[in-house]
Amino acid sequence: MADLISEDVLHEMADYYRQRAGEYDEWFERKGRFDRGPALNARWFAEAQEVQTALAPLKVEGDVLELAPGTGIWTRQLLQTATTITAVDASPEMLAINRARLGNKKITYLQADLFSWQPERTYDAVCFGFWISHVPLERFPAFVAMVANALRPGGKVFFVDSRYEPSSTAVDHTLPGKTEQVMTRKLNDGRTFQIVKNFFSSPMLHESFARGGLNVRVEETPTYFIYGTGTKEAVTYTATA
Repeated sequence: MADLISEDVLHEMADYYRQRAGEYDEWFERKGRFDRGPALNARWFAEAQEVQTALAPLKVEGDVLELAPGTGIWTRQLLQTATTITAVDASPEMLAINRARLGNKKITYLQADLFSWQPERTYDAVCFGFWISHVPLERFPAFVAMVANALRPGGKVFFVDSRYEPSSTAVDHTLPGKTEQVMTRKLNDGRTFQIVKNFFSSPMLHESFARGGLNVRVEETPTYFIYGTGTKEAVTYTATA
């Protein structure tokens, strides 16, 4: 069984993403240390487009809660159909980039620790991109409970995250062992940080969401991404270990 994650690691991970905000997009755009050459880059972009295409039929409309929106990679797409977006992130630097990039009055930005924050209302959809891999295993049931309780009955869910693939990360990163929860990440200036990085299987995610009353179809692209689309059943969920 994986070791429990300490508060120190969670604080260090939060600091890492604050410090990384200005270079975060290099990862998604396959630049600098994330450039894996023409063939792998092309595969990355093709699979990212596959996920973006899968989001469209879900028709994420109404009031949307986006968890860990970062610099706005997915916020931009959600804006095409959402009436409002509440974007919650622990990093004020990430939120500042998101706001400057999109500058849309439909978006409300909240800075909060997602490991303790609880929504004060319900939403028509909850979306989270590249966040669940940073949720410790022992906190995952509570996270699912938060998502379920934030959704109105029939509300929609969308998420995307990483598969276990070495070429998805920087050339100077090493993925953790499959039974480990923590990996070392570097910034462009060489500073290192410990962060949580879990790689969930499709059956585990489907089962975890189902226990929370969330009917989520989980799929994978050939190499890089795992993603899910679904809805909330007419139940609420209480976290259990």
